[in-house]
Amino acid sequence: ADTIWTLLSWMALNQFRDMILCTMPNSWPILDYADYGCYCGKGGSGTPVDDLDRCCQVHDQCYTDAMQHPECWPVFDNPYTELYHYSCDKENKKITCESKNDACEMFICDCDRKAAECFARSAWIPEHEHLPSDRCQ
Repeated sequence: ADTIWTLLSWMALNQFRDMILCTMPNSWPILDYADYGCYCGKGGSGTPVDDLDRCCQVHDQCYTDAMQHPECWPVFDNPYTELYHYSCDKENKKITCESKNDACEMFICDCDRKAAECFARSAWIPEHEHLPSDRCQ
């Protein structure tokens, strides 16, 4: 069962990565956001260091809210493994979460869409990558 879980979480992460690439075609999402500020990447604590880090904090909170969402089933609708339907208008860099999503998929899709749009309008500051953990208390 672990293998299926790993595969699903990789697919869900890849879906989010593709969404970021829709709004920022020249970015490297997995590298750029894997260890940035206090909230981008695994875990999160302290005060966000900038707008981009705040995008990640809001995204983390959105996933937490998804786990409490009345339409989301525990385990089955985990935001870290949920797959949803969306489309990307490459010319306008616009993401649309599609109406064929159920209520839970739509909620999680919106979490990812808002984060991708937030990343696109926030500066990436090299000094905020690989922050020492004592900066995030």
